[in-house]
Amino acid sequence: MQINILWADDEIDLLKPHILFLEDKGYAVTPVHSGREALDAIEENEPDIVFLDEQMPGLTGLDTLQRIKQQWPQLPVVMITKSEEENLMEDALGGKISDYLIKPVNPNQILLTVKKHTELRRLQNERSSMNYQQQFRELAVQVDEANGWREWVELYRKLVYWDMELASLDDSSLHEILASQRRDANRRFCRYFESKYRDWLCGGDDKPTLSPVLLRERLFPLLKEERPTFLIVIDNFRYDQWKYVQPTIEQHLRTVHDDLYFAIIPTTTQFARNAMFAGLMPSEIERKYPQYWVNEGEQGWKNQYESELLEENLRRNGFNIRYTYSKVLNAQYGKKLVDRVPDMMHNRLNVVVYNFIDMLSHARTESDIVRELAEDERAYRTITLSWLEHSPLFDLLKVLSERDVNVVITTDHGSVKIEHPVRVKGDREVSTNLRYKQGRWLDYNPRDVFEEKDPSRLFLPRLHVSAPYIFCHENDFFAYPNNYNQYVQYYNSTFQHGGISMEEVMIPYIVLRSKQ
Repeated sequence: MQINILWADDEIDLLKPHILFLEDKGYAVTPVHSGREALDAIEENEPDIVFLDEQMPGLTGLDTLQRIKQQWPQLPVVMITKSEEENLMEDALGGKISDYLIKPVNPNQILLTVKKHTELRRLQNERSSMNYQQQFRELAVQVDEANGWREWVELYRKLVYWDMELASLDDSSLHEILASQRRDANRRFCRYFESKYRDWLCGGDDKPTLSPVLLRERLFPLLKEERPTFLIVIDNFRYDQWKYVQPTIEQHLRTVHDDLYFAIIPTTTQFARNAMFAGLMPSEIERKYPQYWVNEGEQGWKNQYESELLEENLRRNGFNIRYTYSKVLNAQYGKKLVDRVPDMMHNRLNVVVYNFIDMLSHARTESDIVRELAEDERAYRTITLSWLEHSPLFDLLKVLSERDVNVVITTDHGSVKIEHPVRVKGDREVSTNLRYKQGRWLDYNPRDVFEEKDPSRLFLPRLHVSAPYIFCHENDFFAYPNNYNQYVQYYNSTFQHGGISMEEVMIPYIVLRSKQ
């Protein structure tokens, strides 16, 4: 497809060599002598890019730019001028120009500018496609040979990178190759996790940071500094979502550490987040602080005592400090929290919990409209970014960027898009989560699940003498035989959590500070 260039300059005849050079490169160039002619030419046949001389009689370049942007806001416009005055540059940049060139310009400058603004996406996509195809075999080898948690973290980082790098490519075959590679990696990760998890819980030497030790190992050292620390916990926040919003956040804050840690199973708020705040495994919380633990089937919110568990954790680790705990469930409260930042600066630690993404996940399951908006991982990430940019959380981050504080962003677990039903039977007391089940009368195929008949080995509460836990892996989900087809159709391709997958288990722990 030929690229069409519109070039407006009152001395356009002097630029004939430049135009011939571009035409020789395969571009179509429409030369005009004034801003008015430029507007008429755009109206007649909208070009792919406009070169606009700043000093033209009649409509100046800036006047023409303003009119172009009013009617064709997405059209790339490159301003060309003899002036290097800063105020002119600011006026042009404020007018949303795409680029800025100082006369005299040479043909290669023009060619590079055209490519940058009309072919950049295509060139980037072609290069990304070529680079991924070159690294495909290396990634396949890493999937086959990954034998330690650090290797899995590095591999997952790479898979997330390529998932985002190739997301804009209109190449279904390449997407399927990457999806197949991710499925293979997830299958092998689940086997690795299941083989190592019990050893990690029993205190093996080489183990990743797990939910119960996250604050002690990562956060508490920051509390020894003079600057306040703000811990922001975004429920159900995946690592790919962090990488997608990172450039937006880094407009205001700089990333000091970009790490991952491992959530315990079940990868749900009741277990993983309680364990994170308490610094204990679920069965230890139940035994040590029974007043703060709510079991399956009991009345009450399963994570209503996070602040109390955090206070006990701080006390056990020798921190007698001022801290706040805030759970943001609506925008109104989030805005009030931003206004409280000056007072919060007197505390050593301020914890803020945001539940929006988890709420979005549940809304996507229950609403056809939300399901269409968040059709896949790419759309899910896009909605996450849109929410962030218009949320009180972003206002909070911008306010914190003006202060000398530690900002920690993390989560309790991720989620996975489920696509493969696994049959299970149980009575009414069986837990309702789609990715894990606990109950006395479970009937399942052991080959389909990760099972633990003795919950104490996973440091999980035992509700009955014979009440095993079973976990889905990869993108499986549990479905009951009754109304099986209707059940599967309703839940298939939704985002769920509670089981074992790279997306649920390996989750972000980010430390940021002000750029000032």
